[in-house]
Amino acid sequence: MQKTAVVTGARRGIGLKVAQKLKEEGYNVVRAALSEDSAEDYFQCDISLEKDRRALLDFVTQKYGRVDLLVNNAGIAPKVRKDILEINEESFDALIDVNLKGTFFMCSLFASAMIEAKRKEDYTPRIVNVSSVSAYAVSVERAEYCVSKAGISMVTKLFAVRLAEEGIPVFEVRPGIISTDMTAKVKDKYDKLIAQGIAPVKRWGTPDDVADCVLAAASGKLDFGTGTVLNADGGFHLRRL
Repeated sequence: MQKTAVVTGARRGIGLKVAQKLKEEGYNVVRAALSEDSAEDYFQCDISLEKDRRALLDFVTQKYGRVDLLVNNAGIAPKVRKDILEINEESFDALIDVNLKGTFFMCSLFASAMIEAKRKEDYTPRIVNVSSVSAYAVSVERAEYCVSKAGISMVTKLFAVRLAEEGIPVFEVRPGIISTDMTAKVKDKYDKLIAQGIAPVKRWGTPDDVADCVLAAASGKLDFGTGTVLNADGGFHLRRL
């Protein structure tokens, strides 16, 4: 049976590249994101809303029967970067709603559907959550983003433990400085930091780099390491003297 993957935040950037590579691997892929798109493989969805999450699951299961892989990639950045003492509740709530709450309840909803499907047939579904080095690296001018991404790391651990008994591995992919629309506005800043050696590998990361980590997690070869973090960051996570 052909495998089916759902990738959120997949209209462009990292999510689109993940979807493309999964298709190359033979998956049926449903791309989900907030914006409108008429593509056949696309479903418009606001993951912060229960009705939209449910509609996405219903669409996928009606079309393909089951979900083999859920990639929670959808996420937003602050509209305006502000010092931590100036961040307003509107910005904080928006990022928590999409990045953290959306990811948490996507995991919960789709995991329940995966468990139900496993009762009918023997298969190994998987969940991959895309977070960021901002899960642990402090940026006081976008604190709400850091908090939301740190939360995704805990969400991954929680579901990895809960779903282990169900035979559903859960992984976290942690991108570093990746060349996307989201980072285009701060290109000069990161060009300088990369040149100065902020990470051992002195280049921008690409959506391909992140997608390759997702594919590794989806391959089945890491299943015994449920909860594993795959760093797509050029070695940024390594502590150096």
